[in-house]
Amino acid sequence: MGLDFLSALGDRIQLVDTVSSWQEAVKMGGQMLVEHGIANPEYADKMIAVCQELGPYIAIAPGIAIPHARPEDGAKSFGLSLLVVKQGVEFGSHNDPVYLVLSFATPDKESHLEFLRQLATLLQNVEDVARVIVDKQTPEQVRSYLQQVITSQSNERR
Repeated sequence: MGLDFLSALGDRIQLVDTVSSWQEAVKMGGQMLVEHGIANPEYADKMIAVCQELGPYIAIAPGIAIPHARPEDGAKSFGLSLLVVKQGVEFGSHNDPVYLVLSFATPDKESHLEFLRQLATLLQNVEDVARVIVDKQTPEQVRSYLQQVITSQSNERR
């Protein structure tokens, strides 16, 4: 299947009630990538700069944003982090408020495109994924729910 979503996520799941801004949310997601050696320290700043430059296109679906920067902006390997903002945060998008901030880094364009393809597949049949995840109380509950969604979808494709 190529990239493994849950392996790429690892234990980088954080739940918070609120953040002061979308920039803080992106910075927190980026910091998880930096702490695990997936990206250089400047990568989170690049993610914020890309959103400021190109607008809130990263809010890809109701309640979900996918901050990222280019591979050459400091990505060292492929990886994800998930910040769950229970009260939501405004990105200035028609998909606001955002509850799931799924930050990612990819070391090359091929893995970048492959990840986006897999993410689209993951989200296409899942109604209200953000609402369900916001109700979870621990990172383990979030990971377990994502595992159920992925398993269910792979069974449907057989």
